[in-house]
Amino acid sequence: MIWTILLLVQGMLLLFVLVSKRSRSEKEPPLDKGVIPWLGHALEFGRDAAKFLNRMKVKHGDIFTVRVAGRYVTVLLDPSSYDAVIEDSVSLDFTRYAQVLMDRIFSLRIPHHNPAVEKALTKQHFEGGSLSCLSSTMHRHLQSLLLQAQRPCHNQTDWNTDGLFSFCYSLLFRAGYLTLFGGELNNNRTDPTNVYEEYRKFDNLLTKMARTTLKPEEKRTAQSVRGRLWELLAPAGLGEGSGSSPWLRDYRHLLQEEGVDEETQRKALLLQLWATQGNVGPAAFWLLGFLLTNPEAMRAVRREFSSISEQDSAQCPLLDRLQHTPVFDSALEETLRLSAAPFITREVVQEKTLQMANGHKYQLRRGDRVCLFPFISPQMDPEIHQEPQRFKYERFLNQDGSVKNDFFKGGRRLKYYTMPWGAGTNGCVGKRFAISSIRQFVYLVLSHLELELCDSEAQMPEVNTSRFGFGMLQPEGDLAIRYKPRHSH
Repeated sequence: MIWTILLLVQGMLLLFVLVSKRSRSEKEPPLDKGVIPWLGHALEFGRDAAKFLNRMKVKHGDIFTVRVAGRYVTVLLDPSSYDAVIEDSVSLDFTRYAQVLMDRIFSLRIPHHNPAVEKALTKQHFEGGSLSCLSSTMHRHLQSLLLQAQRPCHNQTDWNTDGLFSFCYSLLFRAGYLTLFGGELNNNRTDPTNVYEEYRKFDNLLTKMARTTLKPEEKRTAQSVRGRLWELLAPAGLGEGSGSSPWLRDYRHLLQEEGVDEETQRKALLLQLWATQGNVGPAAFWLLGFLLTNPEAMRAVRREFSSISEQDSAQCPLLDRLQHTPVFDSALEETLRLSAAPFITREVVQEKTLQMANGHKYQLRRGDRVCLFPFISPQMDPEIHQEPQRFKYERFLNQDGSVKNDFFKGGRRLKYYTMPWGAGTNGCVGKRFAISSIRQFVYLVLSHLELELCDSEAQMPEVNTSRFGFGMLQPEGDLAIRYKPRHSH
């Protein structure tokens, strides 16, 4: 037994030496391994990726390689060079790391799944006439849930109090769940409130699941919550009687055709629940929070919305009225610039020469990962966006009120000046539905409710820095609000 232990220890020490032995060739990006063998910069990266990567950018420039828990990750922060990564599907692979995260977070493995077929199916349901139907259904559920939210008021002069994050996330999650997954209000089995409560427990552990840093009690909680969500999602998409959207029924049919068993289908539904509902509520929170803490922006959005009659909004969801809400569109774009922080990650499957926009070339090693972090650049780059930390609702408007899309860095006009939805073939397919949902939600809230801060001097909460890299940021704490029905309604 003692010899076995000694051999294991020697093997681990040898592995540490071999991993730590890596050195940079002159053709490769700057290499920063950190001081801790094998672990490298993993702790700092996980604690606050934006702070860490900004520090590396100051030290090394727009491209560098760091060691993170035994892996080497090349980080590229020059938006003019992003296409060299985004458009290369030969040397760089999107699916491998995605499969790692699917297994860690959702305990999901689908060996024979075809992502291209799934994407084509999703596009079919989230564009054109199908999208209009989804948006109309979403509008109806939002109206119903907002009406429910007003009922605790004993009369028109009573105020309800809540946290803005809880208010936005709960309403949009439940409306989205009813729209896409079906279920019924006040049905103990499929009531979206039950699903939301379990989902939030899952969501709070998501980043630790992805990084495999769960404590023993957290691991037990994660397993338990996943099990309950799989059970709650079991009926979704099984025939028209389930009340689910045509998209979900077709998605489940696709899984069945691929030979995916029932248990794995439920796991896949949890993945889709996260993909469709995990970002919209937080995005609406940041938007309404910025409007509430910036009265001028709130007045501008209210003025624009006041020109939309109740009859028009009922007959034609705001999705189809994009050209009539340039102020809102700019405010939303600015919100996403400040709060959307996904990583765009690729696996290097064969050695690649990466040519930067400035002409420099760097060699990428097979087996490494490449990571883009648009939150740092372009979104928070002061050369691209003046005073990037500030919310400026008109940032994406020209003086004549038209859409502004001319942004520059180093004298070069940028293709990517904000990237909340990703880019290229792996850009968000549900982008238009998400925008429609947020627009309708904010319109309905501002049209039907008197909404204000409990403390008129309150400021936006700080972000939860552990959420960098996982889509929309979430706040540390909440923003206390109060609301009641508007007299005109």
